[in-house]
Amino acid sequence: MLFTTTLCLILLAVFKVSALTLPALVKRQEDYELVRGVNLGGLFVLEPWITPSLFEQWANQPNSTVVDEWSYCETLGKAECQRRLNEHWGSWVGEADIATLASMHINTIRIPIGYWALAPNPADPYIQGQVPFLERILVWAGNYRMRVILDLHGVPGSQNGFDNSGKRGDIQWTKSSTDMQRSLESLGVLAIIANRYPSVVAIQAVNEPANWGVPKATIIQFYTRAYNLIKSVAPNVAVVFHDAFLAPSEWADIVPRNLTDSILDTHIYHVFVEDQLQLSPTEHLRKACDDGRNIGRFNTRTRTICGEFSLATTDCARWLNGFQRGARWDGTYLTEKPIFDDSNCQGMENIESWSPRKRDYIRRFAMAQLQAYEMGSGWIFWNFKTETADAWNYMKLVNTGIIPNPPIGSSFDVCFM
Repeated sequence: MLFTTTLCLILLAVFKVSALTLPALVKRQEDYELVRGVNLGGLFVLEPWITPSLFEQWANQPNSTVVDEWSYCETLGKAECQRRLNEHWGSWVGEADIATLASMHINTIRIPIGYWALAPNPADPYIQGQVPFLERILVWAGNYRMRVILDLHGVPGSQNGFDNSGKRGDIQWTKSSTDMQRSLESLGVLAIIANRYPSVVAIQAVNEPANWGVPKATIIQFYTRAYNLIKSVAPNVAVVFHDAFLAPSEWADIVPRNLTDSILDTHIYHVFVEDQLQLSPTEHLRKACDDGRNIGRFNTRTRTICGEFSLATTDCARWLNGFQRGARWDGTYLTEKPIFDDSNCQGMENIESWSPRKRDYIRRFAMAQLQAYEMGSGWIFWNFKTETADAWNYMKLVNTGIIPNPPIGSSFDVCFM
């Protein structure tokens, strides 16, 4: 009863600010249509590397305490944070972006959002007001016949300690029953939103819970509760489970064995560990294809997607590893020396600086990944755009001819079966 009452109060508080008209009914797309999507990252959950302009004022401040959305709002104060983020929410994603993505044959958008937008704790420094901007995007998605996955990207206490959870640092999420309950309340709000907007076809229980900080048994318990809650409120949406950086086979006992209302999500990057940074171009292609085959095997029991990937083969994007942090590639973060003797980050994230040979290779790397992840149920690129990190900017990569349009992975022949 307490949970139901709390959830109702939250819904009243969230939806009273919205006056948008509901979209015309959109027929849900076929369950088995391959997902070809992009993430709308950097919108409702700030990441300094996606939108460095928001953090630029602290760039030269030694050991800045501003490193994520929590500290951003804490430092600015709620009034100034509200002013800046209202402007950001209104400009980072526009209808023109959705129209452009539709013209690029994208059929799915994944929208990361934090608990603080849905079931806020008044004691936190975060500010609210995201929901009307979210609803606006859902209307546009419906108009362009695109599917939407609502992704709970940040939960109280942080599920992984990354800045993309809202708060960088220690993993505290499961140490408080109140935090777990607030996470479920947030999912309840997303489920209500899903019922209002037919373009929403799935809800992700939580993004990237870290298995090294949260026991697998605890993640399973939360996934079970999340699944039951979401399906009780929005029975027609699928529930997405992230693999917590474990092999798909680890989830055989928890992810329901069906191809209709459950999706396993894995995220594949080639830049966050030294072994992968050391791969040769051919080895990057081979790894992508091998990853696709692994996804394909589990996809026979539960739809499996690659919900995040990019075309980066270095971690040179400014602040990718965290605000004011350097890169492993050139030896300025974690490593004592560059990955290779001549490794440097000059021009690595600027398409205009890429040689014809590199452009051809990155195009082939794109084709390999698209083909590989379509051995499963599809893919969602991170990110739809960035301010400066070109290997992560889907729209720019398409516009420069590096990602093919249409991006039909099954039509490519990089990965030989």
